[in-house]
Amino acid sequence: MSPTLSGVDHSTPESGALTDELFAELVEFRRDLHMHPELSRQEFRTTAAIKARLEQAGMTPRELPGTGLICDIGPQDGGPRLALRADIDALPIPDTKVVPYRSTHEGKAHACGHDMHTTVVLGTGIVLASLAAAGRLTRPVRLVFQPAEEAMPGGALDVIKARALDGVDRILAVHCDPKVEVGRIGLRTGPITSACDRLVLSVDGAGGHTARPHLTTDLVTAAAKMATELPAVLARRIDPRAGLSVVWGRIQAGHACNVIPQHAELEGTVRCLDLTAWRDAPDLIHEVIDQIAAMYRAKWELTYHRGVPPVVNEQTSAELLRDAMVSRFGTHAVEDTEQSLGGEDFSWYLEHVPGALARLGVRTPGDPAIRDLHRGDFDADENAIRVGVELFTATALHG
Repeated sequence: MSPTLSGVDHSTPESGALTDELFAELVEFRRDLHMHPELSRQEFRTTAAIKARLEQAGMTPRELPGTGLICDIGPQDGGPRLALRADIDALPIPDTKVVPYRSTHEGKAHACGHDMHTTVVLGTGIVLASLAAAGRLTRPVRLVFQPAEEAMPGGALDVIKARALDGVDRILAVHCDPKVEVGRIGLRTGPITSACDRLVLSVDGAGGHTARPHLTTDLVTAAAKMATELPAVLARRIDPRAGLSVVWGRIQAGHACNVIPQHAELEGTVRCLDLTAWRDAPDLIHEVIDQIAAMYRAKWELTYHRGVPPVVNEQTSAELLRDAMVSRFGTHAVEDTEQSLGGEDFSWYLEHVPGALARLGVRTPGDPAIRDLHRGDFDADENAIRVGVELFTATALHG
């Protein structure tokens, strides 16, 4: 067991603590998911595995349209309903780790920790179902296993459309953080992630010989100016505290060194820390691109894919997570965290009900390796499963 968890009594299931037997089972469940990652809206095996284990524990899960499911636990008229959300999809990148549970699906990997999130909520459900049977769970709890978090604008919108938030008064989630040690969570009130959108910009004009650029639209130069000038102009048109950032991931134009092309494409992301600036960003970006294109007589078309707004942790919900974590693991187990530029579609739930997301520490203490998210070598200390389950269980029992 990780040193950060030493001294914690896990032998009393009646208190909501996780038994060693169930912990071992959950580790195997997580490894099975890790070996069989499924991409957004293709999580059929994952959904079936979750459903089977919930039913084994005596619960009655309800499948959502396509993939994913929800499951209610506890008294259905016992006051405000708490929802616990997990995302279940993987990423289209190869798993480069050398471990027994390495992905068996070529080019697919649980490189963002969704297998951990799923296992934590599943384990919480199993513990809470046992407590409910003993009459110790006095409030209704809904488990939400959400598909397609990695697909903009996110599977959360599908879950909401399926009315999974009906009757829910508060929703909580965790997300793996490889910078935080296992046994701890990172938490903050207010924005904890950023908004994230996708841009696809097409630029067109008359091409020609590089010897006569004055007779062409000079698409390469126009595209290069848009790539460099758009972020620079936005930095002077938006309050810097909004953290608006445009970063290009793909630029494509031309096929020969002496031919000015007729078409260029740029693709990138818009990230923003501030909700108001995020809402204003599309109009401003269109305006700036139009001004740059006019200098080169270029035609352009922008496809602006709305992604997700920032996750803004509601104060009471964040305090519930903090109090639950302290009650289980002590005051040292909660650390302040910064707002990241990563996007998370958990934000869509918070447009409807209050809630909060905590960063779940998954780094083994003393491990010098850096295993960032969305990398093929990402892995998590599985002791974090115990931490997540006991955090959510304590919140459901006492929140």
